[in-house]
Amino acid sequence: MDQARLIEMGAKKLTQLYTKLVAEVSSGSTPPPGADWSMTPFPSNVLATLRQLVAFLRTLPLPSTHPSHPAAQTISTTLNDAQRGYADMRGVWAQKCLESQGKRCIDRADTIDPIAAGKEFGKWVEMMFVVCSDEYQLLSQLTPIANPALLASSYGTLLAPILKLFNTTLTSLVTMIKKSLPKYTFLALSAYEYLLALQPEWSELLSHRSSEGQTRKDSNEIKDGLQTLRSVCLRSFPEFLADLKLGAMGKGGELFTTGLADFTVSTIKYMERLPQVQAAAGAALLTLGDGNWKMGEGVQVGKAAKVGESDEVVILEHFVYDVIVTAVTSLNALSRTSRRPAIASIFLLNNVSYLRHHLILDPIHPSLPSLLPKSAQDHLNSNFRTAKAAYFDSNYTPLMQALTDDPKEKINKAATKEKFTRFFDLLEEVMERHKLAKVMEDDEDGRETIGEEVVKLVIPSLQRFSQKHRDKEFSRNPQKYIKMSTEAVETQLKSIYR
Repeated sequence: MDQARLIEMGAKKLTQLYTKLVAEVSSGSTPPPGADWSMTPFPSNVLATLRQLVAFLRTLPLPSTHPSHPAAQTISTTLNDAQRGYADMRGVWAQKCLESQGKRCIDRADTIDPIAAGKEFGKWVEMMFVVCSDEYQLLSQLTPIANPALLASSYGTLLAPILKLFNTTLTSLVTMIKKSLPKYTFLALSAYEYLLALQPEWSELLSHRSSEGQTRKDSNEIKDGLQTLRSVCLRSFPEFLADLKLGAMGKGGELFTTGLADFTVSTIKYMERLPQVQAAAGAALLTLGDGNWKMGEGVQVGKAAKVGESDEVVILEHFVYDVIVTAVTSLNALSRTSRRPAIASIFLLNNVSYLRHHLILDPIHPSLPSLLPKSAQDHLNSNFRTAKAAYFDSNYTPLMQALTDDPKEKINKAATKEKFTRFFDLLEEVMERHKLAKVMEDDEDGRETIGEEVVKLVIPSLQRFSQKHRDKEFSRNPQKYIKMSTEAVETQLKSIYR
């Protein structure tokens, strides 16, 4: 009996030393936010001491190995308490070290690029995974009782504060995203993409813990977090299209500007970022279902798509096509609110050409062409041709009409004078209009091409009319009506597009 008491006392003393050493390496100053940091493993001398202690503690009598030993039950309780204390201390310490880093992610999310912010959150979760993985390896080596069930239970205890931190940090992030989904859409997609890649490793790691204390046996906090992020991502697609449709309403009243519409710029920004989160967008759109982003158009939301259902690239192409069609439709509708066709035509040409330039001619992202289906390219090209024709028609057809001889009318000097006067008055109006209404400012090559086409459209008509009437002496002072030479008119027209 005295020997049993002696063994019991020795076990208690050794577990006290074990607990003291673990406590020493599980306290102190936490790493500063933003530091290039990973959980510092146990110092080599402490780890060596702990391994020696554990090796001895695992030889002590327990009810499972020495059922008749009088000290076995007491020693088992002592070692259980020490193992539980180890898990508590290491879990709380890891949580404290990770907390400031997580808080920094949330604080910075509103001040840095959304995709970078999402990746930063993902890296924090990845760092959390590394910590939890390292802690499992240490726990496996340093548990006083080498029992798989007890190891799983202890690991669950260790993970509890860390996973609670994950949930609270994710909740803060999602709350911020929901307050302004258009602003933070790509933060959500970026974070979702990062966590999507981490999920298999996390699932394997979480399988090492017991289900004791869990609300359900298949509990997986990372998977649940992914579903939370995904639900936010799913909302973003129909909401973006809805915002593009609202763009057709403008800011109320008649269209007066010829510059870029806000939703034109936002469309390009959106398309620039989409390839950067392609995996997340494709996965989320597959979940949403092909075409279900067109809410309010008779689409049955929640009904799975048959076409491209298993192909994320196909479903992304479908979505991109709808984005482009919606944006162009809104531009056409907005241009029709103007009572001045010439101004409306410049607005439409500028906006459609801006989309076409940044999506097709000089893609704003190198991976964008792979997401742009031919149907979307054809739609943009067709609308660009239509917008250009409307621009020529409303701005330059009146000039050409002014020089057209009507076969039914008798040509006389007065009519010729009137035609030249009308032409140069209209030319002056065109020049004045274009001083304020710039054409395709962002596309120098495209603007030059438009200028060349204008010259080919106007100058031949002016040359023919001038040659036809110059020799007929329609006026003693022709310079009064022919205010400048054909070459000078050409120079003026070209100056519009420089």
